[in-house]
Amino acid sequence: TVEDIESLRHGRLSEGLQKYTHPSAEDRCFSILFKDHHKHLDLMAASAEDARRWVSGLEKLVSNMRSLSRQTKSEHWIFNCMRKADKNEDNKMTLKELKHFLRQINVEVDDTYAEELFKKCDKSKSGSLEGPEIKHYYDLLTHREEVDVMFKKYASSEGHMSARDLLTFLLTEQREQVGLGHAVTLINKYEMDETAKQTQYMTKDGFLMYMHHEDGAVLNPAHSAVHQDMGQPLNHYYISSSHNTYLTADQLKGPSSTEAYIRALMKGCRCVELDCWDGSSGEPVIYHGYTLTSKVLFRDVIKAIKDYAFKTSEYPVILSLENHCTVPQQKLMAHHMASILGEALVTTPVSSTMPTRFPSPEELKGKFLIKGKRLNKLNAVFSNNNSAEVDSVSEEDEAGDSKENGDKAKPKKAKIQLAKELSDMVLYCRSVHFGGFEHAKDSQAFYEMSSLKESKAFSLADTSGPAFLHHNMDKLTRIYPAGCRTDSSNYNPVPMWNTGCQIVALNFQTPGKEMDLNQGRFLANGGCGYALKPEFQRDPSSQMNPSSLSKGPWHQKKMFHVMVISAQQLPKVNKEKHKSIVDPLVRVEVCGVAADNASKETNHIENNGFNPMWNESFRFLVHVPELAMVRFLVEDYDSTSQNDLVGQYCLPLTSAQNGYRHVPLLTKRGDVISSAGLFVHLMLLDTK
Repeated sequence: TVEDIESLRHGRLSEGLQKYTHPSAEDRCFSILFKDHHKHLDLMAASAEDARRWVSGLEKLVSNMRSLSRQTKSEHWIFNCMRKADKNEDNKMTLKELKHFLRQINVEVDDTYAEELFKKCDKSKSGSLEGPEIKHYYDLLTHREEVDVMFKKYASSEGHMSARDLLTFLLTEQREQVGLGHAVTLINKYEMDETAKQTQYMTKDGFLMYMHHEDGAVLNPAHSAVHQDMGQPLNHYYISSSHNTYLTADQLKGPSSTEAYIRALMKGCRCVELDCWDGSSGEPVIYHGYTLTSKVLFRDVIKAIKDYAFKTSEYPVILSLENHCTVPQQKLMAHHMASILGEALVTTPVSSTMPTRFPSPEELKGKFLIKGKRLNKLNAVFSNNNSAEVDSVSEEDEAGDSKENGDKAKPKKAKIQLAKELSDMVLYCRSVHFGGFEHAKDSQAFYEMSSLKESKAFSLADTSGPAFLHHNMDKLTRIYPAGCRTDSSNYNPVPMWNTGCQIVALNFQTPGKEMDLNQGRFLANGGCGYALKPEFQRDPSSQMNPSSLSKGPWHQKKMFHVMVISAQQLPKVNKEKHKSIVDPLVRVEVCGVAADNASKETNHIENNGFNPMWNESFRFLVHVPELAMVRFLVEDYDSTSQNDLVGQYCLPLTSAQNGYRHVPLLTKRGDVISSAGLFVHLMLLDTK
């Protein structure tokens, strides 16, 4: 269905189309990419005009579907299930079809209740529901008791909430600091009854619409756009970063693909990795060296990056080069980047004099930075002290370890010849060996950065937390997964963010808690891939130790109250089993400094994925709220095996709104489950 479409690509962008079609068919080709399971459909139209119409038409349908309100999506989903249940397509529903429909919407209803509901709606006593009877049945089914209670509590007249009533609700329950004008704005925005709107009243339907939109959502709507100061130096931000971006599966034999770069960039990733090797045809290729992973042309990857880098975010993209090429193919790499990226590639410093700090994301909008080896210091750019055309640099991994693919045959200090053309493209991200924090402080320029594998980084975080934090106040640090993670699994990024590390690189192709946290970390600030670090991670006078709870401006103890009230329209996990119904439970997790990590869960509810209700309350003591993330998980309880994930949502604690809030749910790969959601009450309060 249209809802299953993630995006469309016009042109011969997929590997299948590149392999099986001629370049002359470029304008006639297009691909449809589907959510969640990385499948896509490659098509070739009869003409370029036909292809353009297909792509624009489908994009319009997808856009219209996404712009539907949650309420409308919910109705669309329910009526779609009704249509499937109407086996003989007579626009009527018998009791048997009703039971089939209830299974479709993930509700296990005993026969007695199903018959009661059926009789209540079958006013004509015809033995089937039609027209208004189906509408009555739908209204009974979608009745939200918990929303009714709230509405009645604040509506001073029957069935209507005045603007002042709504303001009282916003001030009392939602803890929003707003005036009467804001309440009127919400009525104009969400009320569907024109008469009520003109008299500045909100009906129950309008109130439900408000609860299901961004103003009633858990994410502060001000944070869904870029709202942070983007004029700080680049190293003052966490930067959404991908490891071995070219892989779509595991590290040993999985496919490499330009599509993997497109997906990462479209998810807001701002630092991608290119593992470059000599290609047999004279053209450099990208793949995981010394493994059976497939190869993709360096040139094709750069083209894909150019086309998709700034569709989701206009802020700079860092190309992290792992260069294993000979000099002739390095020169080709430099040529391709210069010719394809053009003026978007930063090849000279932003300032006219020798810089002493990084430029800001704002200054680098729409630009590409190259991270890699450089033959000389940056001040050579200003002193006409040109290096040789070719020289040797260490090929050791930037951390001083052998490359993470586990190749033990090469000596650690092997030398590689470096072409001047490629070297000169490296300005603000020069890769250097990490020799310790003292060495870095004394000898390392701000633009010289090290990459640390996770074991080294976690050890440093445990033993030298304050030094690590201060190192990251004027330099960039990249963290990457251990080589033993051949299955492309990920490490927990939170402790690395706690020490101020900016480029915490993860395997974007691997779903799980770690990628949920990454998506949550960069959900705020408009999902632009840059999140401003807290002041105490940027201020040189800060004495914070991420491993301990010493007193300081970072220590702002809060009590986080969470009431899990209900869920709506949870998808069936096992769609193959016709009678399979979800037994949902909700887990709430707080992830931050070690003292703040906690997890609590509700009881499970048997056989109800449509409208389960818990009304269970939890409390979390949070010491450093600016580093805390909150993650909601809905799971299908199983007493004999591991619970299955139904949906999840993660966001920074400081971006969560107080009060009664709707929590959207995402699949394990981060796609929105259009009709599903959680209903919660949140309160973040100061505590002594």
